Amino acid sequence: MFFKKVKLKKEFDAKFLSLMKETKVEWQQAQIIEQQVDDYDLSIIVQRKIAESKHFFLYKEARIRKILLK
Repeated sequence: MFFKKVKLKKEFDAKFLSLMKETKVEWQQAQIIEQQVDDYDLSIIVQRKIAESKHFFLYKEARIRKILLK
C-alpha cells in the first residue's frame, strides 16, 4: 500500500509541475504581448494578470505540497 501512495504522489507531482511550466509560459507570453501593444487595451492587461495569478497560486501550492523542481 505504501508503494502505491508514493507512485501516485510522483505521478501527480509530475502533472503539477507540467501545469506550472505551462502557466509560466502563458504568463510570459502575455507579458510580451502587453509590451508590444502600442495602445492601452484593458483586456490584454486582464489576461496578463489572470495568467500571473494562476502561476503564483500554483507556486504557493507547490510550496505547501513541498514539491521540488529537479
